[in-house]
Amino acid sequence: MVAFFAVMYYAALRPEETVDLRREHLVSLPEIGWGEMRLTHSEPRSGSRWTNSGSPRDRQLLKHRAPGETRPVPLHPDLVRLLRHHIAELQIPGGRLFVGPRGGIMTDRTYLGVWHKARAKALTPAEAASPLAETPYALRHAAVFTWLGAGVPPAQVAEWAGYSVAVLLRVYAKCVADQEDEAKRRITEANTSPAEEREVGRRRRGCRLGRTHVSDSAHRKSR
Repeated sequence: MVAFFAVMYYAALRPEETVDLRREHLVSLPEIGWGEMRLTHSEPRSGSRWTNSGSPRDRQLLKHRAPGETRPVPLHPDLVRLLRHHIAELQIPGGRLFVGPRGGIMTDRTYLGVWHKARAKALTPAEAASPLAETPYALRHAAVFTWLGAGVPPAQVAEWAGYSVAVLLRVYAKCVADQEDEAKRRITEANTSPAEEREVGRRRRGCRLGRTHVSDSAHRKSR
């Protein structure tokens, strides 16, 4: 189940989207570099009493997407390697990428059981008693935080993660706010003329030379 959890961590999929993931959703899995997947559905758990099929999960359209609309998601090179290994190791020609122990649909009991065991081994007793990474959904949050922290525009992150921009900004407001200094730096660079850039570079070189001269002088006096 390494690739199962890796999909949530690197591609910000919801658990119900990961359960529904199929071979045809993987548009590109190159040997080197980034890949791509294109999602079409999810399978949330509603309980057999509330689904049309009588099964605990019912296949539905993606959240925040119109009928027939898909969602492209980039695949980090590390995730590409894990998926390629997963497909080759389990000899998956098509159909579902992740199945339960008996070959059927992946249940929340199965992946939650594995998650809680791994969490207990990976965390300290104090961390395990805290809300830290309490559910696999934390992996999705980690992916979105990583994208925003890397400076990916919120609109693009919302597209990849399957959020509306309004929801993204509300849920991850702190992360977006933390990029204020970086945003100011980029605006400054965009509004700086080539002549000003050369002058700033000249001043920085002068400061470095001055610091070097002071350091050399201090070193000679110490000797």
